[in-house]
Amino acid sequence: MRFSTFFVPLCFIGTIFSSMAGDSINEHLSIDNATNVRIEILRGNITLSASDENQVSVKGELDDDAERFIFEREGSHINIKVLMPRLIAQDRNNRGSNLIINIPRQLKINFVGVSTNTQLDGFSRSVEIKTVSGNINANSLSSLVELTSVSGNIATDRLSGKIRLSTVSGDIKDKDSSGRLSLKAVSGNINIRSSAGEVSVNTVSGNVEVELIGVDEFFVSTVSGNYQGNLSLNENSSVKMSSISGNLNTVFNKPVQASFKLAVSAGGNLVNELTSDKIRKEKYGKNSKLKFSTGNGNGSVKATTLSGQIKVSGNH
Repeated sequence: MRFSTFFVPLCFIGTIFSSMAGDSINEHLSIDNATNVRIEILRGNITLSASDENQVSVKGELDDDAERFIFEREGSHINIKVLMPRLIAQDRNNRGSNLIINIPRQLKINFVGVSTNTQLDGFSRSVEIKTVSGNINANSLSSLVELTSVSGNIATDRLSGKIRLSTVSGDIKDKDSSGRLSLKAVSGNINIRSSAGEVSVNTVSGNVEVELIGVDEFFVSTVSGNYQGNLSLNENSSVKMSSISGNLNTVFNKPVQASFKLAVSAGGNLVNELTSDKIRKEKYGKNSKLKFSTGNGNGSVKATTLSGQIKVSGNH
């Protein structure tokens, strides 16, 4: 192994070494005035652990095909990279890099991977994780959180602040979040249990299941996926639901203080188990509408679908 440590005034300080297959590493770097950590690891299993120390440490085993490992401080950034050859043989026995990275919890994190599974816990600043086929598991993050995977699954627990979770074909499962929550999927399923005040959910064919406690604003949109919700509304809350052919089924925890406007067309169906108000069907065509209020009616609930079903009911 060739190893060098170097110092360049006002530029960077760190470690770069050429890698032998499956090298073990145990490196440390003081953060000094750094505010951001940038990480690029193509594949493997990576754990990002929050610490109260004044340094970043990397420990574990590098990818068998790794060419170089870069660990440097460059201005306000700390860079961690595992450099790979442009062409990589597909070896099922090679699981990539297996690293534990300890980072002071107040630093901002930007992570980029491809088939990299990422687990992180306990950070209090901006966190951005992007991977293609890797899974993301995140716990106890706050402030600004953005987690993205194309085909990997995303599982989160106790996130707070401004939260954005998105995937294409993977599933999203969020538990006990708070703040502002935005979730997007195409064919993946979404499952939420949250006390976030603002929640937005978008999917195409994936199914959505939510349990929201004390929500102020809730928006859900799906094309052919089905939605099942259990909602506890705050005073003056706003709920908007829409689908093309997917079903929209919501159970409201009482007391419900809202005005309802529900509409279906092109053969859709309306079911009202919340009140005794009757559905109004147009004489010509397949449209149906339902308007009513519960309690003081200060909140707003709107739902539309073309050929799906809208069902509202109460949790007695």
